[in-house]
Formats: sequence, structure tokens, C-alpha cells
Amino acid sequence: MRVLFMCTANSCRSILSEAVFNHLAPHGIEAISSGSFPKGRVLPRSLSTLQQAGISTDGLYSKGNDAFEGNPPDIVITVCDKAAGESCPVYFGPALKAHWGLADPSDVTADEATMDAAFSATLALIEQRCEAFLALPLNMLSHDGLKAELDRIGAI
Repeated sequence: MRVLFMCTANSCRSILSEAVFNHLAPHGIEAISSGSFPKGRVLPRSLSTLQQAGISTDGLYSKGNDAFEGNPPDIVITVCDKAAGESCPVYFGPALKAHWGLADPSDVTADEATMDAAFSATLALIEQRCEAFLALPLNMLSHDGLKAELDRIGAI
């Protein structure tokens, strides 16, 4: 199974989601991320947050939808924050789609400790959602059942 985490810039939330998911996932389930308007670089604080949590940053880079060309995802999870007025990317392939909105911690402009706390809180929420996803009985759920579960997880 291949899961795509999508966001606008692919420099923070989708990158964090890709890394956490792959850190937790068993063999045979993998994540990739992309952005509708990729920045072309991962935010340094995204990488340092992952490193401080003991999660590998190897192979992480900001990319567009061409990153999964030839190997389309089974599931697409958007992680942009619609509540912030941000436009969420759309993937038109046949993959199951879900939305796990996350406020962008890179929008926090404050002292270093407050910015670090915002990134850590986002990482913790992503980890909680990924753990819930990976605890699902994936081989027993119908397409609609999986969609309902992913939507429920996105409300966490």
C-alpha cells in the first residue's frame, strides 16, 4: 500500500507526515509526500524536529506530483488547513482520498521556544493519526469503511 500526503508547499506538514508514517509503518506500507506548489526545499525546522524525535530525514525533499508518476498512491491524505483559508491540493487519480487538516506550524512567528513547541505539537498529532491509521484492520475494511475510518482519524 502506498500513501501520499499532500500539502501546498511540501516543506513542512506533508514532509513531517511522510517521515512519521514511514518511521511507524510495517514493511509493505509506505508513504510519500508532494505539494501542489512545492517550495523546492524542506524547512530546516521540519528536519530538526524530526531529528530530535529520532525519526530519519534521509531521502526527504520537497517535490511535486511527478514524484509518484508511474507508481500512483492507493490513498491520498491532504494535510493543508482549510480553516486558515489555504487552498488544498487536489489529486484526480483513483486513490481513496481523505483530509487530515493541520495548522501550519511554520506560520507561527514568535520566539524560538514557541516555534519549536508548534512544530513538536504538529509532529505529535501526526504521530497520533499515523498510529491510528496503522492500527486499522486494513485487510478487513471495505473501501467505504476505510474512507470512514480515515475521516474519523482526521478529526482527531
